[in-house]
Amino acid sequence: MLVASSDESDVLRVFKTAWFSKAARKARIRDGDLLRAAQELMRGQADDLGGGVFKKRLNDNRHRSIVLAKAGPLLVFAFLYAKKDRASIDAGELKAFRKLAVAYASIKEWELAQALDKGDLQELKDDPQDEVQKRRV
Repeated sequence: MLVASSDESDVLRVFKTAWFSKAARKARIRDGDLLRAAQELMRGQADDLGGGVFKKRLNDNRHRSIVLAKAGPLLVFAFLYAKKDRASIDAGELKAFRKLAVAYASIKEWELAQALDKGDLQELKDDPQDEVQKRRV
């Protein structure tokens, strides 16, 4: 979990969608990389596309992620694409992501629990193996 401020109620929970999880695994992007990216996003190191939608560079700038974070206690990695395959998302996709960001901002705890139980969302946790792997390289 990330802390957005010193207030205990401002703990930020970071998630990835099931689709994003598959794409990230294929691109060899680990949860630890995503958590570091979330911290950078919280420091303003991402492209703000408006409406709670952010574009964050990943994997040594080879991939782009679309992250949803609209003034709520959660951040969701929703979409991933390779920079070599496309420059950005189109206007229709951006509009859909903005609507989704609004929905996530107002999600109830029971709805979140249900999405986690069904596997639609996965919460990111620090993985000590990430650090072990990085030290070996």
